[in-house]
Amino acid sequence: MAPPRWLADEMLGRLARYLRFVGCDTEYVRGLSDDELLGRAQAEDRTVLSRDRGLARRSPRVFLLKSPAISEQFRAVRRAWPEVPAEPQFVRCTVCNGRLAPYRRGTDRSREAGLPPGGDATTRSLFACDVCGHLYWDGSHTARIRERLRAWSEEPSP
Repeated sequence: MAPPRWLADEMLGRLARYLRFVGCDTEYVRGLSDDELLGRAQAEDRTVLSRDRGLARRSPRVFLLKSPAISEQFRAVRRAWPEVPAEPQFVRCTVCNGRLAPYRRGTDRSREAGLPPGGDATTRSLFACDVCGHLYWDGSHTARIRERLRAWSEEPSP
């Protein structure tokens, strides 16, 4: 069973990024009224992730996250949806939620200025967002993300 599609409200930007890291379709929305947010969730068949208790009382479409700590928020989402992966998937852009596709070095030199030196498509996997064009690769930052996600996926000792 696939995780639901989410709308993360403006209090949950970091959580939205981490859910995208693990491949979940998570839109991050800011500046919408509660009515607009709920209307969009209904229209797009999404579940709202929020820390707003008043909003959660208004609609069963809202999943209330009680903790301000991202580790606890991630754990709460995984408890409610155990199918949420705990490893980066390289399928969603963390900037805009677009889809990632394999990218071949040398395709667009102007976009590649920030890439690590050396390597090519055979030695380092590269990915590009099909919406905003942001480039991704599996590097030391990904190792830190993996460590965080692994720790957050374990339930803390009582």
